[in-house]
Amino acid sequence: MRSVILAAGFLAAVGLTACDSSKTQTAEAPAAPKYVGRSQQMYQGQELISKVDSGSITAGKDGSLEMMASGSVPMAGYKNPGFLKRILYAVPKDGIYEMDVVADKPASGAAAATPIEVKGAWDHPPAGVKGVRFIAKDNSVVAMLPAG
Repeated sequence: MRSVILAAGFLAAVGLTACDSSKTQTAEAPAAPKYVGRSQQMYQGQELISKVDSGSITAGKDGSLEMMASGSVPMAGYKNPGFLKRILYAVPKDGIYEMDVVADKPASGAAAATPIEVKGAWDHPPAGVKGVRFIAKDNSVVAMLPAG
């Protein structure tokens, strides 16, 4: 009788381990990218745009940097697009500074991806700027300063 109970226990244990291996493995979401700086305080109603598709920077005549980024927002009606320079604890080793691409969110609207163009100037950028990383909610794009 004792051997029958032990055999039944063994079969139950083997059966339970087989059940565990048949479960499907869930894929983990990719880790969020690490950025050097942290975001500045945004105004009420201001938020990062959803996605940056492209960006460019050029040197201005007065020593400023002219910046342009295009991307998309989740609905029509976003206003006052602009750039917020991220707060850095040190000068970036690669010379690429970070900017958040932001706009004022509308009170309401139908959800439909809408393109947006953001233009701005960075007055008195530090020496050694080689490029700018434009950061949105879902991605980031790096624009390098043209040589010369």
